[in-house]
Amino acid sequence: MDLTSIELSGSRITDIRLVDDEVRIRFEPACLIKTMTGSEERTKWRQNIELVFENGELLEGGALELPGICCGGDVGENIYTYRDMIPVPLESRGRAHCDLEIEGGVSRVCVQAEGVRLVCEGMPKYIEHLRG
Repeated sequence: MDLTSIELSGSRITDIRLVDDEVRIRFEPACLIKTMTGSEERTKWRQNIELVFENGELLEGGALELPGICCGGDVGENIYTYRDMIPVPLESRGRAHCDLEIEGGVSRVCVQAEGVRLVCEGMPKYIEHLRG
């Protein structure tokens, strides 16, 4: 099975918007890591992505100066918490949250919601092969 995930560390957050009952966190670009079945090598890609929290509440991060580089953090859905990454695709109903650290160490983006999904724009663009 081929696996794709967003690597939070190094992904660039350009916007946080409240639209109706959604909290939308925009990554321009997000760093994607792809691993192919049977291969030890991985590849790095970039793609613009929105992480959308449904029936969400922005607890922290509304006054951030953006853009900012994400240094990692947690994204959770139901019983799963993904540390420093987000699986692609992601769509889930139920408890959802995020706690993302922004470069500089004092800024965070914290959201609680009733669902989460990824919205990907266009096609991912290849950057490089990762060895080792």
